[in-house]
Amino acid sequence: MALHCHGGSDPGKDHVSCLSITKTYAGGVELRHLRYFIAAAEEENVSRAALKLHVSQPALSRQIRDLEEELRFALFQRTAKSVQLTDAGRAFLAEARDVLKRADDAVDRARAIAAGGRGELQVGYAPSPTARILPTTLRAFQARMPKVRVRLHDFSSEEMVSGLRGGEIELAVLVRPTRAMLRGLRFEELARDPICLAVPPKHPLARHRTVTLPEVAREPLVVFNRKDYPDYHELLDAIFAGTKLRLRIVEEHDSSTSLIAAVESGAGVAIVPKAFGCSTGQRLKLIPVSPAPAPLVLGIAWPDKAISGAAEIFLECAREGKASAGDKVEE
Repeated sequence: MALHCHGGSDPGKDHVSCLSITKTYAGGVELRHLRYFIAAAEEENVSRAALKLHVSQPALSRQIRDLEEELRFALFQRTAKSVQLTDAGRAFLAEARDVLKRADDAVDRARAIAAGGRGELQVGYAPSPTARILPTTLRAFQARMPKVRVRLHDFSSEEMVSGLRGGEIELAVLVRPTRAMLRGLRFEELARDPICLAVPPKHPLARHRTVTLPEVAREPLVVFNRKDYPDYHELLDAIFAGTKLRLRIVEEHDSSTSLIAAVESGAGVAIVPKAFGCSTGQRLKLIPVSPAPAPLVLGIAWPDKAISGAAEIFLECAREGKASAGDKVEE
């Protein structure tokens, strides 16, 4: 059914919205038909749906009948006081909601671009691992969308995944989460970062050009806690897989700040990505691990559904930054 773009309570919006509708449909179904159908399905009563939409009950009933005639199947089972979805109606409801959501998102994106973009974009990030890739993306985004304020949220991986699912944030720049954590989300790689050992400047290993896994295993290790950083513990498992070495974990921390302080105080050493050095400065010495483990994969995640126009542009800026940076992160 082709979604013709006239009529409805907001003809201008419906007209633009149709630009995003797939060509799978054929016929004379319009966006207002879908809006009326969804309201009746949610209210389970045509009169209440009409009140909600500020239209007359006969007009709403007629539009739903027109929709059923166009589709050539019944959407509702009708009684004197209510309407109940048929099996076909329930299937159509989910699709209709998705079509309207994509239509509204298309309008929002076009309006944001036309107006130069206004408002806020909520982005989660992991400060230390993304220190080399996030600033470039932010600069490019602000150049394209100067009226949109990016609000950065310093979250753990677990918090970012939860925030994406709950709508608190639209995007997250982070270390690649586990497969289980990525259910219902999309992830795109932006960079890879070598693995190093962080030690205090006066630590005996600080004089070494590289450090081996057996040398790491002999040291007390401070790590991020497993609850908030399951991806970090997957990294540790992967690094030491195939060895008989046992790690001596002495402390777990819930932030980069506390982990840096623990290493600086001499509580232990820490396995971290090279980009961690952007946060530590001269406080710690980062030594490459040899032989080099698989690098840390950094990227951007978002819900597996339509996102706002501002989020789309931020994603484009991140991709452009990746293309221009090449392999600068992984040295």
